[in-house]
Amino acid sequence: MHRPEYGERVPKKNVFSSVAAWRRRTVSRAVHRGARWVREAGAVTTERPGPYRFRRLGAGTRLAFPQGTVFGDPWIEIGEYCIIAQDVTLTAGMMPGLDLGADPILTLGNGVVLGRGSHVIADVRLTIGDDCFFGPGVYVTTTNHSYDDPELPVGKQWPRSEPVTIGPGGWVGTGAVILPGARLGRNVVVAAGAVVRGEVPDHAVVAGAPAKVVRSWDPEAGWQPPLRTPAPVPVPEGVTSRELMALAALEATADGALSGEPEHGTAVTGRGTAVTGRGTAVPGAAADAS
Repeated sequence: MHRPEYGERVPKKNVFSSVAAWRRRTVSRAVHRGARWVREAGAVTTERPGPYRFRRLGAGTRLAFPQGTVFGDPWIEIGEYCIIAQDVTLTAGMMPGLDLGADPILTLGNGVVLGRGSHVIADVRLTIGDDCFFGPGVYVTTTNHSYDDPELPVGKQWPRSEPVTIGPGGWVGTGAVILPGARLGRNVVVAAGAVVRGEVPDHAVVAGAPAKVVRSWDPEAGWQPPLRTPAPVPVPEGVTSRELMALAALEATADGALSGEPEHGTAVTGRGTAVTGRGTAVPGAAADAS
């Protein structure tokens, strides 16, 4: 411990500054705890539907808080284990308070994920199949403006509506737009920013505005044109997070077995052996994690 010499000035601790910092930290923690509580309390689930009366709200489904615009909920069906992110708009009908008849208008299958800020607007039948994943800011609509009358403002002309169908297993990239009349098949990939209209066959990749098929699956020849990257190697069952972390550290530091560069598709087997995408076994990864 330093002892000040005679005549040496000893800096004084700013008690007020320390108290102010403590107060800021305390307030910050309180605000974050409050925000977490609000997000949890405001989320919509089967057990806590909030103000909504959906035609169906499946078990395990969650609409994050805050929700976007939601109306026509008696004509909206949402399947099981769906994830609806913050600020997602779900609407059935052109405006609230309409009687839309006996049949559902908007249907989301099981396991659907809608990214933050997405909009799903259904004035007529709109169906999204099971296990579809949407990135943030996706816009799906059954209605488009018409401009038949050159004298009348476009916004005042009666719109055109056509049903939309998105098949199961699809992936829709950030900012994509799905227009009225679109019919997407099974396991279709829509590139970010694409504008899709018309029919898209099963197992196709579409991109552009307007979107065009840029890759498709042939049962005999595989993907055409061929994929430019090797298929990823899935992580085998039974692999722990500690084993994966140990493998990541091994790839970052080793200059021996892996020559300083991670192989494509490296994974860890349940027996503690790292297997690269080229079939090379690198033992000891799991042992390092133990």
